[in-house]
Amino acid sequence: MIGFYKIADKVIRIESLFGNVHEYCRGYTCREQIPDLDVVIHPEDLQYERKKAEAEAAISPNAYQGSPDGSLEILAVYRKIAERFPLLYNTFLFHGSSVAVDGNAYLFTARSGTGKSTHTALWRKYLGERAVMVNDDKPLIRVSEEGSFIYGTPWCGKHRLGNNIQVPLRAICILERGKENEIHRIEKREALPMLLQQSYRPSDIKALEKTVLLLSKMQENVLFFRLECNMDPEAAEVSYGYMSKMIGEAKG
Repeated sequence: MIGFYKIADKVIRIESLFGNVHEYCRGYTCREQIPDLDVVIHPEDLQYERKKAEAEAAISPNAYQGSPDGSLEILAVYRKIAERFPLLYNTFLFHGSSVAVDGNAYLFTARSGTGKSTHTALWRKYLGERAVMVNDDKPLIRVSEEGSFIYGTPWCGKHRLGNNIQVPLRAICILERGKENEIHRIEKREALPMLLQQSYRPSDIKALEKTVLLLSKMQENVLFFRLECNMDPEAAEVSYGYMSKMIGEAKG
């Protein structure tokens, strides 16, 4: 099966073995048929995803329960995109939950289970319609001379929270659990270990090196924060108030 989709402003032709991925990407369908990237899935790509999932299940037994081939193909398609986008388009995949407010995107990242999605849900409750989900799981980030931009993608978490939008990325916040809600700005060098951990690391060494360079370049127009938070609604008020103030001061 063949379909054309516009993801992160690039036309991607997907040739699949099953139909699942086309339904999954339906919100990104485009009429343009001159692709910027051609993704073709072969049976060995599914075998790779299956082995990877089985290996992860050895660490987390609930992580893999025998996904059908159609679901594995959805993962395989995004992996092929993530492998090639850094070198081709200065764009990389990042694991986090992003919400946009008044034209600025905020990206929250943390170790699994810390509460990224819970925190952005608090933002949406606190800010109402001003808060728009960009992507709740695996957005794409493009770094250019004009700035850093975050894109919604079809791969937006189990609850499918996200939108097909592009927003200037202004802040990345590392979440940690805490009894009280406290936030402070940090330097890029403090954030870099988590950024590297949460970025997709391509198997191609040149693409990996490019990803690291893009992460470094982000410091020119993105602010970094660390937030110790609980799950009280106050966490959204504290984090938004502080980060939006810092962004305003940086712009001024």
